Amino acid sequence: MDKYLKKLLPECPTSLLYQQLRKKNVTLNKKKAEGKEALKEGDLVQCFFSEETFLKFQGGAARDQRIASFEEAYRKLTGITILYENDHVLILNKPASILSQKAVPEDLSVNEWMIGYLLDSGKLTRTDLATFCPSVCNRLDRNTSGIVLCGKTLLGSQALSLFLKERLLHKYYLCICHGQVTEAITLEGYLLKDEASNRVTVRREAFADASLVKTRYVPLANAKDHTLLEVELFTGKTHQIRAHLASMGHSLLGDLKYGPRDETLQEQKQYSLRHQLLHARRVTFPSLSELEEGASQYVDALRDLAGKTIEAPLPRQFETITEKLFGKGITF
Repeated sequence: MDKYLKKLLPECPTSLLYQQLRKKNVTLNKKKAEGKEALKEGDLVQCFFSEETFLKFQGGAARDQRIASFEEAYRKLTGITILYENDHVLILNKPASILSQKAVPEDLSVNEWMIGYLLDSGKLTRTDLATFCPSVCNRLDRNTSGIVLCGKTLLGSQALSLFLKERLLHKYYLCICHGQVTEAITLEGYLLKDEASNRVTVRREAFADASLVKTRYVPLANAKDHTLLEVELFTGKTHQIRAHLASMGHSLLGDLKYGPRDETLQEQKQYSLRHQLLHARRVTFPSLSELEEGASQYVDALRDLAGKTIEAPLPRQFETITEKLFGKGITF
């Protein structure tokens, strides 16, 4: 209960909150509460404050500012589309150049757009935001397009987070890399991120503080100097696909961070590119039996997603460059 109250009244000092509990100015089911009680659906929490005090404890000005940012993102960020929605989750298709989550306070991102959409459609209220804030559950690089998974409810967020943590989801990307990859291969390596430069290093051998990464690459089409790849991520680390391929001599088309600078600048000019060609193409959810075995608490909420594959259509520029390099009629 105390955790709930701290979310509801973030500007109320903890000592004062417990004082109000002792004085029965805050009650649970019309009885005195200690704050340690486990809340359940249907419980009645009442706060006997003046309206002015309640709004002060809620942090009204900060709340209004946050809501304004959600509304601004929904109004200004264009190109985000909904691929799937139920009562608990929302699956979006993100264009390149838009952040999944804000990096600095003034940023607008998919996360703010999603909350703005829910507010605008009436599926979320300002009151709801006092105790739970929907959120994206996986992050794509700013310039990677494709599928972003979002939790609309606490149950949905917990389910998606568990699926990602336990690797119950199968995530597939499409990319165009330099050189020819002629056969499917599963690669393992060790990745370490440098926060200052926002770059990662991948090596074949383990080294200090590095994380194990695993990626599977399947060639779909070959041209003289390029390969169209389907990539399956078994782990999900920052820049994993980009850095892992670059470490093998197959940097992505248009990737200035990990590719050869002069060649990449020439490519960007040739194809009017401002970023690497990498697209989160599809995600497959666990079967009903897998859900029942590994995530039984989420079966009822996400039953309609069991075994389902959600796909995000390729951006038009990606399609155009693919046709120029590999010809038409390629099956993804």
